[in-house]
Order: sequence, then C-alpha cells, then structure tokens
Amino acid sequence: MTFPRTAPARENSNSAPSRSRWPYPAPDSAPRGTGCPDHAPWLPDNDGVQRLRQELARRAQRLLRSGIPIVQCAISAGIAWLLARHVVGHPEPFFAPIAGVIALGVSLGQRLRRAAELVVGVSVGVGVGDVLISVIGTGAWQIALVVALAMSTAVLLDAGGVIVMQAASSSVLVATLLPPATAGGLNRMVDAAIGGVVGLLVAALLPQNPLAVAHRYGRVVLGSLAEALRGISAAMAGEDSSAASDVLAAARKSHRSVEELRSALATGDEIARFAPIRWRNRADLEHYKVAATPIDRALRNTRVLARRALAALRDEEPVPDAVPGMLEELAGVVVLLRDELADGSEPLRTREAVRAVARRTTVRLVSETDFSMQVVVLQIRSITVDLLQATGLSRSEALDTLPSLHPESDGDSPGPPNERPPE
Repeated sequence: MTFPRTAPARENSNSAPSRSRWPYPAPDSAPRGTGCPDHAPWLPDNDGVQRLRQELARRAQRLLRSGIPIVQCAISAGIAWLLARHVVGHPEPFFAPIAGVIALGVSLGQRLRRAAELVVGVSVGVGVGDVLISVIGTGAWQIALVVALAMSTAVLLDAGGVIVMQAASSSVLVATLLPPATAGGLNRMVDAAIGGVVGLLVAALLPQNPLAVAHRYGRVVLGSLAEALRGISAAMAGEDSSAASDVLAAARKSHRSVEELRSALATGDEIARFAPIRWRNRADLEHYKVAATPIDRALRNTRVLARRALAALRDEEPVPDAVPGMLEELAGVVVLLRDELADGSEPLRTREAVRAVARRTTVRLVSETDFSMQVVVLQIRSITVDLLQATGLSRSEALDTLPSLHPESDGDSPGPPNERPPE
C-alpha cells in the first residue's frame, strides 16, 4: 500500500534543498518552515506538560498518604470474612467484611463509637428486614416499606446518623441479596460484630503515624501565618497598598487549614490513645494540641492587622521604621515554632524570640502613629500573646511580658519588673 505524498515545493535553483524528512505539511497555523513534529502546535506545550506532571505528582502523594488506611481496610475485610466463614462457620458472611471496612474507615476518628453504631445499625436493619420480608416477600414496594420502617425504628431509638443509614442499607441487603431463607438474622448480627471487632484490632495493630498527620497540617497553617506576616511587612516597607490587599485576600483563605489541623489532631489523639505502639507519641501531640487554639487566634489577629495595614497605606499614614522589622521577626518566629513542634521539643527558643518582639511594642511606639497604624501595633501585641500561649504559657503569663501602655510608665517598663525591654 502506498501513501499519498505532497507535491514538492518549487525551489529556486540557487537555494539549498530542504532537509525536512517529515512527509506531511505542517498545519496552516504552524510557523513557516516548521513541518517537524517537534514544532507541531497540536502537541502539548511545556507549560501543559509541567501542569500535568504536577497534577500527577499531587495525586500520587495523596495516594501515598492514604496507603496505610487502604491497607488497613483491605486486611480488615479479608480477616473478617475468613473468621466468619471458616472459624464461625457462616456460609455467606456478607456483613463481616462490610462491617470491617466501615468500622475502620479511610476517614479516621471516633472508631470505637463508629464500630458500636455499625453493629447496632446492622442489627436493627437485619431484624426489621428479616421479620417483614419473611411475611410480605420481596419486591419494589416491600423494599421501600422495609427501608422506611428500619430507618424509623433507628430514629425512635434516638440513634445517630451512622445507625440510621446502616439500618437502611442492611435492610436493603436482606430484602434483595440475602433473603431470610438463606441465613438467620442472628448470624448476620454476629457477622457485623466480627467485622467491627476486626476493624478495631487492625486499627490498633497497624496504626498510622499520628505525628505525620499533625506535622503535615501544622506546616500548612504555620506556613500561611508566616507568609501573611512577611507579606504585610513587605507591603508596609514598600508602602504598597496593592500588595497589602493581596496579602489580606490570601489570609482570608486560611480558615479551612485551621479546621483541617484540628481534625488531624483529634484523629492523632485517638490513634495515640488507642494503638499501643503509638503511646510514645502522646507527649509530642500534646505540644500541637496546646498550640492549636492560640495559632488560630494568631491567624485571626493577623487578618485584622492586614485590614488595618491596608487602611493605613490607603490613607497614606506614616509607617514607623520599627513596624516592618517587627513583622518580619514574627514571621521568622512562626517558622521557628513550626520547626520546634516538628522536632518534638518544647518551643523554648520560640518563646524567647516572641518576648524579644513583644518588649518593643511600647506606649511610645503607639503614641507616635496615627489611628490605623496604632491598631497595627496593638495587633502585633495581640499576636505576640497568642504565640506565647502557643509555646505553653498561660494567658496571664503572656500578658505580663508586654510593656505597659500607661502613659506614666513612659512606655519603657513591662508588667513584671525583671523583664524590662532594651533601651
């Protein structure tokens, strides 16, 4: 078979012959003389390839982070079926692997309660389904009636959402795949109990690393805080209101990361209490738990600071020379806090670094500024209190570090006499 070839182009007798071996002409949109496929516009450009690689890398990282929960669910399902089928002797232990997966779950948290709710929900659904289907048979309206009655029974028992949904799904399975004649309702309840217990045992023996979860979300939250402080510092140093507006917009998106950190700490705390091999991580997790709420307040105060900094720049208020430097120092302090929490050490260096900044927020600095800039300085004081609490100090201990704002003190003396700021 021969393929059509394009007619050769007319060439000047003095011109050099074309060296292109590509047998087809480039599309009309292609630059002249670029018939080579390396220049074909229908191929993805470098930016597209780079975005594709980044997306694939992100998804691969997500899969790796979910690796242990996936393995836990797979092992739990297999062992639950094995025990129910070959040890207990149930011929069709349908509910055992289902219960093992649901009790464990890829999404962690409150496993003990989930396992108990699962068994109760399956029991309600199986009981209602067995009784009704054995009397009225199977069919569309029978399934609808069974689901409605099973869910109503669960609601009357003042059950949670997991119990209600498990009652509904279990009654559907009984009414369709596993009619009452094939196995007794008691066997199905036993299967659900086996699956729930196996799920809990797998979670205890093959737990995730709770610190890895806390580190990952802690880096995100503290990174957002440090970036916001650093951005405000640069905007004020350059008197750039547009940059300050961008920082404020980015800071407003940080709330979700704080909620994810709280959820991660709750999950890690459960793992550290439930899994014996993770008991040693409880002290390190405690540092994160102590820091979580003050860090949240620091982010909120930073957003207020960004709003007032933007207002000050738009009103062309003078920026004190010390303020951008203090914000830059606080950004470095946040990075130091992140590193000390990741190392599992008590954040003592962070505490001293915050105190050094707090001692410079004197009444003299406040009195030298206009209204919006005064709020900026006061917000810096609030952020230092939050960061000191994140290191483990009580609120009263953190407040004692701040210089007094009473005019008679001339702005040079803090609360406690042994913590005078540098002259």
